[in-house]
Amino acid sequence: MRVQGFPRLVVSLLLGRIAGQMLTVSLVLFVLSGYHSPQLAGAAAFLLTFPGLCLSPIAGALLDRYGRARLVTVDYAIASAALLLLAGLSLAHALPGALLLTICGVASLTGPLSAAGGRSLFPTLVPTRLWERANALDSTTHVVASLIGAPLGGVLVAIAGGEWALAATGVVFASAVIAMLSVHDPGLRRTDGDVLRDAWAGLVYVVRNPTIRGIALTLSSSSAGWGCLLIAVPVLLLGRFHQGPATVGYLEGLMGAAGIVSALLTGRIRMAGRERQLMVVSVLGCAMSMAFLPLASSVIVVALAMFAIGFVNGPFDVALFTLRQRRTDPARFGRVFAVSMALNMVGGPIGSAAAGPLIAWSLDAALWAAVAITLLAAIFPIVAIPAKDGSVT
Repeated sequence: MRVQGFPRLVVSLLLGRIAGQMLTVSLVLFVLSGYHSPQLAGAAAFLLTFPGLCLSPIAGALLDRYGRARLVTVDYAIASAALLLLAGLSLAHALPGALLLTICGVASLTGPLSAAGGRSLFPTLVPTRLWERANALDSTTHVVASLIGAPLGGVLVAIAGGEWALAATGVVFASAVIAMLSVHDPGLRRTDGDVLRDAWAGLVYVVRNPTIRGIALTLSSSSAGWGCLLIAVPVLLLGRFHQGPATVGYLEGLMGAAGIVSALLTGRIRMAGRERQLMVVSVLGCAMSMAFLPLASSVIVVALAMFAIGFVNGPFDVALFTLRQRRTDPARFGRVFAVSMALNMVGGPIGSAAAGPLIAWSLDAALWAAVAITLLAAIFPIVAIPAKDGSVT
C-alpha cells in the first residue's frame, strides 16, 4: 500500500467490485421477484456478461493503446447509467423482459475494459517482488466486495425493492468513477499500428501461449460451475428453504469472508513452481464443498458449504493471477489480460443460461451439474498448463 498510486487504485476497484457483487445478487433477485422466471434470470445474467466477452480482443487493444485507468472509468460510468436506467424504467412500469435483456446486453459491451484494465494495472504499478502480495490484495478486494456487496444487494432488495437496489448499485459504480479519476497509469502504451490488428495479435498470442491457453481451459470450466450456482443457490434458498432475499446476500457475503482469510494467507507464500498444484487442490476443494448443496437439509448446511467454497477458492485466485503475470509479456498486459479473462469467464454466463432450464426440470440436477463441471476443471492445471514457461513472442 506504500507504492505510489496503488491505494487509489485499490479503492476504485474495490468500489467497482462491490457494485459488481451488488449487481450479481440484486439483478437475479430483481428478476426472480418481479418476473418469477429462473429462465429470464439466467438469460439476464448471461447477457450481462457474454456480449462483452466477445469483444474482449478489441477491449485489450484499446487498453494497451489509450490507457487502462481511463477506460476502466468509461466502463464504470456506462454501468452506472445502465443501472439507473433499468431502475427508472421499472419504477415507471415500462420495463418488459425484452427491454431488460437488451439493456443488459448493451451494458456488457464495455465490461472487459474494467475487468482486464483493473487487473493489468496491478503488475504495472507494483514491483515484481511484491506481485504475490499485490495479487493477494487483488483477490481480497473481490472477496471483500462479496462480503459487503452481496449482503447489501440482498438487504436492499428485501427492504426497498429490486429497483432501488439497482439504483443504489449505479450510485456505487459512480463513486468508483470518481476514485479512478486520480489514478495514473504508468504502463507501456502502444502508439502505432491498427486497433483491429492489435486485437488480432493479442488473440493469437493467447491462443499460442500454452500457459494462458491452459489457464483458460481451467477457469472457463470452473466458471461454468460458478455460473450455475449463481442462479441455483438463490432458487434453493428462496424456494426450498423459504428464505428472503437478504439471506441470499448474507450467504454470498459469508463465502467472501472465508475467501479473505485464505487469500491473505496464500499471498505470503512464495509459490513459484507450485501454482498448478495449488490450483488443482483448490478446485477439488470447491467441488467437494459444492456437493453438500444438493444434499443440504437446512440453511445451516448451505451456509457451511458456502463458507467452505469461499475458503478453498482463495489459493486458486492468487496462484492463477501470479502465474499469468509471470508468463505474459508486460508490453501486452492489456491485450493478453482482456482476452485471457474473457476466455476464463466465458463459462460463467453459459452456466447461468443453462441453469434456468435445468432448474425448471430439477434444482438438484442443476446443483450436481455445477459439481461435475468443477471436477472436470481440476484436470486442466496439470494436463494443459506446462510446468515451465512456454510463452511465445
